Amino acid sequence: MGHHAQGGGQVLSGLSPEEEAAQLIEAGRLLFAREVTFLRGVAGLDGLPPVDLPEIAFAGRSNVGKSSLINALCGRSTVARTSNTPGRTQELNYFDVAGRLIMVDMPGYGFAKAPKDKVDAWKRLVNGYLRGRPTLRRCLMLVDSRHGLKDVDREMMTMLDKAAVVYQVVLTKVDKLNASELAAVEARTRTEIADHVAAHPTLILTSSEKGLGIPELRAEILQLANPE
Repeated sequence: MGHHAQGGGQVLSGLSPEEEAAQLIEAGRLLFAREVTFLRGVAGLDGLPPVDLPEIAFAGRSNVGKSSLINALCGRSTVARTSNTPGRTQELNYFDVAGRLIMVDMPGYGFAKAPKDKVDAWKRLVNGYLRGRPTLRRCLMLVDSRHGLKDVDREMMTMLDKAAVVYQVVLTKVDKLNASELAAVEARTRTEIADHVAAHPTLILTSSEKGLGIPELRAEILQLANPE
């Protein structure tokens, strides 16, 4: 994991890969054990906070489990509000992680029933944010492992490719699949992201409910945070 530790400065020398991975996982745990505070919800580009800390954005279809994943990362259930109404959060929600990193929860996409003006407003907000944010280090793109990549995900990937934002696919709800189903969706996803210029090659498999992949995801995010 240390080979792309840009920004975090956590390159550990003289350790075996296993020791390095274990240290990053522990450092990631400690980062998210500290205070995570909700800063603001941004409904328009004029409301974006000043460019300061590195930002990690979370993208995903409505109901992909984005709020649950953010809460699992932070080890508490109240950081991100989970909404039962898909497409309700039409804001970029900003969270400060221990003064070292900002997490940006982007409004979910792929709401078939949303009126066109709402979808256009979403596109303007998200595209404007992605293209104009120099501190955006990576976008974590959440994909429900039960469904794999769908056309709305592919549209988002194209948007990210065009905005030249590095994105990393995170499969959610992997506890709902058996081993062979999971292996199949993982292989299909890897094949597809290989064709995208801005896609990060490492795929992360998670289950917020069971805590699977959460330590690894924290370690990945840690490497993009400001050093202590």
